[in-house]
Amino acid sequence: MKVLDLFSGIGGFSLGLERAGMETVAFCEYDDKARQVLKKHWPDVPQYHDVRTLTREQLENDGIGSIRLICGGYPCQPFSTAGRRKGEDDDRHLWPELFRLVQEIRPTWVLCENVAGHITMGLDSVLADLEREGYACQPLVIPACAVGAYHRRDRVWILAYADNSHGKRGWVSSGVREEQPNFDSGGASRNACEVLANADCGRQQGPGQYVESFNPEEGREEKASHAVASSELGVWLPEPNVGRVAHGVPGRVDRLKQLGNAVVPQVVEMIGRAIMEAEKNVSP
Repeated sequence: MKVLDLFSGIGGFSLGLERAGMETVAFCEYDDKARQVLKKHWPDVPQYHDVRTLTREQLENDGIGSIRLICGGYPCQPFSTAGRRKGEDDDRHLWPELFRLVQEIRPTWVLCENVAGHITMGLDSVLADLEREGYACQPLVIPACAVGAYHRRDRVWILAYADNSHGKRGWVSSGVREEQPNFDSGGASRNACEVLANADCGRQQGPGQYVESFNPEEGREEKASHAVASSELGVWLPEPNVGRVAHGVPGRVDRLKQLGNAVVPQVVEMIGRAIMEAEKNVSP
């Protein structure tokens, strides 16, 4: 599945989705420091600088087509409880630009992320925009601790699906479809949510490896021991070691900013695997 990664940051979305079996075909990121990180880890993936100027035509001219999924954590400042919450009046309100690209490209799937404060400001408008374009939407609040992290970090994830089985996948004309999929129809969107809702399934931390969830009753020493043991086994820990960010003030500021703005890749991988599983149940 081909992915267009918008508001890419340091690649948390792509890291998780690629572990789920998808392929990122283009990034769009405004911050120069973050773009350097993307270039290091994805040297062959084209980058675009400004979502406000990116268009379907430009992507097509560059040979990038058949995008099945658009993902992006659009700026949270308009909705965050840590800010002034200006909403649509904030000049960093860039959901309309992401939505414009959804209208132009018409991907089968849309996956977005934002702060929990978005639930009480702006989320209804986002869902209404997507549903007006024929997407079935499901907002999900998934915290970092759901994948074993030691902190909560609530985030709202917006999963949207458009049934393109009656037309060409990838580039298709915009407009509301006559048959809009919904989560009661038994389609791919419902399948994806059923997978996500299955709390009893294993949590994959690396290729072919599963570990048990962290026990909240464990003491600090037991948790630390568990983390060390997981690291020695080569599994993918839920929390990165951020100790290295202390080397030099400029580097520390840049790295802390990038990590703070990043999504938790393990959550993205979980959603990505649910999408891939749902795709198996959809007739071509």
